[in-house]
Amino acid sequence: MVKVLIVDDSAFMRNALTSMLASDPEISIVGTARDGLEAIEKIASLRPDVVTMDVEMPRMDGITALKHIMEKAPVPVIMVSSLTNEGAKVTLDALDLGAVDFIPKNLSELSVNIVKIKEVLLDKIKQIARRGPIRRIVRPIDKAAIETKIRELRLTVPQRATGERKTSVVAIGTSTGGPRALQEIITVLPKDFPVPIVIAQHMPPNFTGPFAERLNQLSKIEVKEAQEGDQLKPGLALLAPGRGHMKVVKKRTLELVVTISENREEFAYRPSVDALILSIAECYPGRALGVILTGMGNDGLKGLTELKRNGGRVFAQNEQTCVVYGMPKAVVDAGLADKVLSLEEMAGEIINAV
Repeated sequence: MVKVLIVDDSAFMRNALTSMLASDPEISIVGTARDGLEAIEKIASLRPDVVTMDVEMPRMDGITALKHIMEKAPVPVIMVSSLTNEGAKVTLDALDLGAVDFIPKNLSELSVNIVKIKEVLLDKIKQIARRGPIRRIVRPIDKAAIETKIRELRLTVPQRATGERKTSVVAIGTSTGGPRALQEIITVLPKDFPVPIVIAQHMPPNFTGPFAERLNQLSKIEVKEAQEGDQLKPGLALLAPGRGHMKVVKKRTLELVVTISENREEFAYRPSVDALILSIAECYPGRALGVILTGMGNDGLKGLTELKRNGGRVFAQNEQTCVVYGMPKAVVDAGLADKVLSLEEMAGEIINAV
């Protein structure tokens, strides 16, 4: 039985989440709290497996409470977030501090998709509870430490001429736990990283822009939210926008550019990892590296199957460092992974592969 504590100053949200979660016989709502102070007290007495945490609350807000929880008694925390640009920035701060994921606050406005949202939320809570808190120290980004890490990585990497490269593009797919994982990888890549990077991270539309900006500020390479017609270039990471699927296409001039489709098509997730990597497999036969990171479900399996069939290589994050070992597990179980790596090893192996 998964024990959940719901923290929100809104009686409507407490009731909505309680009703939604209590419908699953494997989940027990052990309590609710109206602010951060009450949450800290109830975590100590009720020992929940998962906490849902609102951001804006009286007496003590969710971010302050989260800091205290992560320092004193780590427990998986899912933030209840506003789907606005400001909400995105606060949520990204929370993920930096150790929150494992977020859910939309405006459940009342999502009635059309409420069955799907409920199904995903129930599955997410059960998987996160099984994983428990990841015992990694969550620390602020230290730019001096990043410089040192880049120097150390480059000492172990053989220098190659362009014609010797076996990899011409890196395609990364991720979901739950992905923002922190991407931050740990992208920020240590050197400025002269020799190939383009394309990324599909499951995120709402208003979140991918602020997330790309954050990665860009912390990284040596350039990171931007992709726009229709953006050209793939060495040292540039393009993040798929949350509003649609990103694909790579070859123009008549032989330039490789991205195209953004807002049609759901056959893909369940938006932006879809499969949609991106299937296009990469077609445009870069035998010259692509696919990287699958932490996340629920199996998005990416179809794309990486094709990428591998076309002669590409696949790296998967290992179970021990995933927030949810779903997407990488599907790839590993299918026998597609050339290497199964910890999050700490991933950046070095990507650099070595190009």
